[in-house]
Amino acid sequence: MKPRFYLVLGVCLVLEFCLMVSCVSTKAVRLGTATAVRPPILWKTVSVFRSADQVPGKYEEVGLLMSTGDTMWTNEGTMWNSMKKKAAKLGANGVILDATSEPKAGTKLLALALFGGGAERKGKSIAIYIFPPEK
Repeated sequence: MKPRFYLVLGVCLVLEFCLMVSCVSTKAVRLGTATAVRPPILWKTVSVFRSADQVPGKYEEVGLLMSTGDTMWTNEGTMWNSMKKKAAKLGANGVILDATSEPKAGTKLLALALFGGGAERKGKSIAIYIFPPEK
């Protein structure tokens, strides 16, 4: 009876650890230049752009977004989705990617050897509100 209990407990602890470290954390700073505070929107409707030139129309900057995540448990896609979710909470309907830094292979190996996990992946972007086209 006891070995089975410890096995279940061990599996639960491993799953909890994986869920805890697999998250991407995104912080936002609202910019004072935004003309209005907008209500949150559905995060899946937020568009991602590689540069400001790709934005189809007039827009204003709403906030700065900074994301971090463990390289062993996350990828760029989860980081961008986290940015989209935070932008949506600010009422922004677009994100312009600024920079994503990937730790070097040596840093990843060192983090794995010393801490048993990956190094931090970091990303920055600008949350924007794209105005509807004028008629």
